[in-house]
Amino acid sequence: MKNHQFKQYALKPVVNDVIDQLGFYEPTPIQQKVIPAALRGESIIGQSQTGSGKTHSYLLPLFNQLDEDIKEVQFVVTAPTRELATQIYDEVRKLIDYSDQQWSAKLIIGGTDKKRMIDKLKEQPQIVVGTPGRILDLIEDGVLDIYSAKAFVVDETDLMLDLGLIKEVDQILVRANQAIQLMVFSATIPERLQPFLKKYLSNPSYFKMNDEVISPEKMEHRLVPLRHREPAEMIYRITGVIQPYLAIIFTNGKEQANKLARELTEKGMEVGLIHGGLTQRERKRVLKDIQNLKYQYIVATDLAARGIDIKGVSHVINAQMPKEEEFYIHRVGRTARAGMEGTAINLYSDDDLALVERLERRGLTFDSYDISKGEWKETKSWNERKARKKQESEVEQKAWKQVRKPKKVKPGYKKKMKRQQQQVKKKMNRNNKFKK
Repeated sequence: MKNHQFKQYALKPVVNDVIDQLGFYEPTPIQQKVIPAALRGESIIGQSQTGSGKTHSYLLPLFNQLDEDIKEVQFVVTAPTRELATQIYDEVRKLIDYSDQQWSAKLIIGGTDKKRMIDKLKEQPQIVVGTPGRILDLIEDGVLDIYSAKAFVVDETDLMLDLGLIKEVDQILVRANQAIQLMVFSATIPERLQPFLKKYLSNPSYFKMNDEVISPEKMEHRLVPLRHREPAEMIYRITGVIQPYLAIIFTNGKEQANKLARELTEKGMEVGLIHGGLTQRERKRVLKDIQNLKYQYIVATDLAARGIDIKGVSHVINAQMPKEEEFYIHRVGRTARAGMEGTAINLYSDDDLALVERLERRGLTFDSYDISKGEWKETKSWNERKARKKQESEVEQKAWKQVRKPKKVKPGYKKKMKRQQQQVKKKMNRNNKFKK
C-alpha cells in the first residue's frame, strides 16, 4: 500500500486501499476540511467550485462508515440533474469495484423504467444516488425507505434551488430520521437558500474554499468591447483567431442561447446547444455528440453547464457577462483544469465594468483586446477611460475652488464664472502636462 496523505484520517484499511487504486495521494483543500468533519458526524456546508475534489470529500467518509451486513439504506446523495447524478453514481460504482466489499448501490433518476426500478428495489440498497423527484416518488410509493439512512448529501444545492427542486429535497428530509447527518454542497450560497439551511442544519461546519480565483499562470482573461456590434458577429470573428480544442459559449438564459446558436449556425458554424429547455433525449444526443468531438463550440446556459461534466474545455467565451462574481468564477472554472491552461474571452459593455472591477479586487487580471483585420489587437486598458474621467473630475473641482462668486451678482454672472473656471482648468492642465 502506498504512503498517501489520506492516512492521517485513520480511515478503514479497505477505504485506504480504494484511495490507492484511485491514484489519490494528497487531499485537495476541500477534502482536507470536509473529511475530518464528516468522520466526526458533523453537519456540513461546503462551498466550492466544480473540479475541486468535492465528490470524494463526502464519498470517502461515507464509505468509511458503511456496514456491509446491514441491508438497508445507509446514505443518500441527491443531485439536481440526471447527468450529475449519473456522474456521482459512476464514482460510487468505482469505489465499490475497487473494494472487496459486497456494498450495494442504486441510481434512482427519472427517464428510466419505473416498474423495472421498483423490481430492483425489493432489496433495499445501502447507497442511494439520484434526483429528488424520482427518489421522493419511490418513497411515497412505499418502495424506498430512507429512514434508516445515517447521512444525506445535497449536491449543487444552488442549482437545486434554481430548478425548483429544493421543495422535493425538503419533502424527502421530512421522511428521514431527524438525527441524520446533512451535508450541503454548493458553488454559491444565495440568500434564498438560507431558510432551507436554517431549517435543517443546526450549528453546521461551514467551509468556503479559496479556490474560487483561477490561478493566473494557468488562466488568461481577455476583455473584448461589444460597442455597437452583435455578439454573434464578434464570436464569429473570434473563432477565426483561436483554435480551441473545445469552447463553451455562455449566455444568460435559454432564449439568448437559442438565438445565438441559430445566428452562429447561419454563419456556417456547427455548434452544440445545451440548456434546461431541452428534452432528456435531446440532451443525451448533444452530450454524445460532444463526447464524439462533433462540436468545437457549445452554446450553453449556466444551469445546463453546471449539471454536466464536459471534459477538454480549452476556452470559455462569455457572449454575455454574468451578473454575479460567483457565476463568472464557475464559468471560467470549466477550463484550466487538471493543470491545463485555459482562456476566458469576455464580450462586455459598460454595464459589465462594475463586475470586472470586483473580480480584479479578488485577484483576477484582465487584458483588453479587440479583433482587427482577422488578428488580436491589444487595446488600452478597460479602466483607462475611467481613470481619465476621475482625473478630469478632480481638475474640474480644483478649478472651481479658485473661482470666487461675486458679492453682487449681475445678469450673466454664472457664464462669467464658468469662463473663469475654464481658464483656470486650462492652466492647470498645461502645468500638469509640463510636469510630465
